[in-house]
Amino acid sequence: MSIVRRHAGPRMAQAVEHGSTIYLAGQVAEDKQAGVGRQTEQVLAAIDRLLAECGSSKAAILSTTVYLADIADFAEMNAAWERWVDRGNPPARATVEARLVAPEYRVEIAVIAAKS
Repeated sequence: MSIVRRHAGPRMAQAVEHGSTIYLAGQVAEDKQAGVGRQTEQVLAAIDRLLAECGSSKAAILSTTVYLADIADFAEMNAAWERWVDRGNPPARATVEARLVAPEYRVEIAVIAAKS
């Protein structure tokens, strides 16, 4: 079975396809100064773009892990998530508080999806 790595750099690839499964690296916002709601929207848009590039969509997401710098931001992140998620095909999801790579980042989301 082949492995396709997309947007690979020296440390990681943004997306890896193996068979009918797609693994996305943790996605963070472009605007580190935005609040958690806007950062979440930017992350979800990046996920949409990567999945489309891999021949999939949010309807085929199997599992997500949401990392929040402060769990107190859960409600605001979740509001953006609920506007975005495919209600007919919600993925399994875990949300945890974690120290992210830069203190300005409020949210990071990693995804495992099927090809649709």
